[in-house]
Amino acid sequence: MGLKIMQKAAFPGWVNRLCASCRVVGPKPLHGQYVFDDIGAAEELAIDYSTSVLPPKKYILPQREELLYFKGDQIEAVIEEASQPTVIMGVHTCDMHAIHFLDRVYEQGYTDQHYLARRENTILVSIECLRPCTESSFCKDMGTLSITEGFDLHLTDLGDEYAVDIGSEKGEALLDNLEEVSDPTSEDYQRVNRVIAEKWPRFHYKLDFDVTELPSLLTASANSDYWGELGDRCLACAMCTNVCPTCYCFNIVDEVDFSLNAGQRTRQWDSCQLDEFATVAGGHNFRETRAARQRHRFFRKGKYQWEAHGLIGCVGCGRCAEACLVHITPVDTFNQLNLRRRKATAEVK
Repeated sequence: MGLKIMQKAAFPGWVNRLCASCRVVGPKPLHGQYVFDDIGAAEELAIDYSTSVLPPKKYILPQREELLYFKGDQIEAVIEEASQPTVIMGVHTCDMHAIHFLDRVYEQGYTDQHYLARRENTILVSIECLRPCTESSFCKDMGTLSITEGFDLHLTDLGDEYAVDIGSEKGEALLDNLEEVSDPTSEDYQRVNRVIAEKWPRFHYKLDFDVTELPSLLTASANSDYWGELGDRCLACAMCTNVCPTCYCFNIVDEVDFSLNAGQRTRQWDSCQLDEFATVAGGHNFRETRAARQRHRFFRKGKYQWEAHGLIGCVGCGRCAEACLVHITPVDTFNQLNLRRRKATAEVK
């Protein structure tokens, strides 16, 4: 919708103004790491953070949410009500791609009214990543290093100023009556292009193949011995899926109080990596081994989601690699599968 230039000196005052009118959440330092949390004032916001422990998806897909409650014979569904808009500040481009992925999942087929109500009430202020977040990041391979849509406002650091790309009317409204925002000059456009061009060499490709080959690679690797090797290492702790910005598996839990006369039904994050996840009636577990669960996890990211939604279910944020206690990473896994496929092909020839 257009580009504006904001003086960096005006940024704290703008954030404080937003905090006074709506809920603002963003990255904050905590015990040497960063977490998305409520922001009460601009000085709490760490806009230049590396990466967060949990992705900002937790504000549109909560770790726990109440769906209905009952008391006696009365059952009432919990309907998500509009409240103050939530502005999520400083969303990295990989997480923006993850939210776009979740939007597609929840808007197709049987739509989820709870997710869509929160999404409608959320304003996303993203920021261009100018350097890798961690050594585990591989966003360049996954095509998530930059973004051109889906945001309400998108910031690019120009040194003493921010270039502010307006992506929606909601985003434009956040800049209303802000005197420190001006129209860009031709030189400003050149600066933005220069900053974007200069950032690309700082990021490196880490996969040994193009990501478009990933679905076919996984298909060819369905019976690979490597899954067993991963299963032997895996602790089934579910850390990988707990920090993933695109995982959306959940469990439905009914909780009844001591009177047996009241209770509630909640939806909670769950993980395909937990031993009991695939246990069904009769005690049968159709994904009993950790090898099978590791294979399912990577197939879901690199093949199943592509077939269902036309998007790869991994955005290269690297959180799972940072969280895994036994160093199972997407980059190593995909590269190892590719290496073994190439060797098998060479042997056949």
